Amino acid sequence: MRPQDMVILLKIVTMDGENWQLKDLANSLHISNSEVSESLERSLYAYLIDFEKRHVQRGNLIDFLLHGMKYVFPAQPGILTRGIPTAHSHPFMQSFMSSEQAYVWPSSSGSVSGQAIEPFYANQVKAIQEDEELYRLLALLDVIRVGRLREKAIAEEALKEELLARVKSY
Repeated sequence: MRPQDMVILLKIVTMDGENWQLKDLANSLHISNSEVSESLERSLYAYLIDFEKRHVQRGNLIDFLLHGMKYVFPAQPGILTRGIPTAHSHPFMQSFMSSEQAYVWPSSSGSVSGQAIEPFYANQVKAIQEDEELYRLLALLDVIRVGRLREKAIAEEALKEELLARVKSY
């Protein structure tokens, strides 16, 4: 697995019910078609997507995100920089708690100063500017990666609720 695989799987979840093609996924995430194709193969191998590579195996994904992601894709807050709020600094998490220390994905277009959290892939900031739902989900993942116990509990519950609320029968 590679970090961008998490983003691709979450994007597929947000596109649930839509008739998407590989190029749509690639364009919306600012990733090449070949990278998306390779990612879907890795996700199939890890039982995170179905055989047709159209529907995310949500139970398996939730299990991985809650229990394995922080070990496979750890994050350490870095230098103080300007960027896009993430983790507990995202507006969704701000409704539950406040903190003086902000976490951000480094970006010259960002308006918040905070400790840098490396995004899952280089063009993630571009992708979230076009998809508020994906932005919220990725910020929740960052809470799981760098948050404290209380923050993680809130993020885990919100993530489970979001992913399971989208389950459709196929």
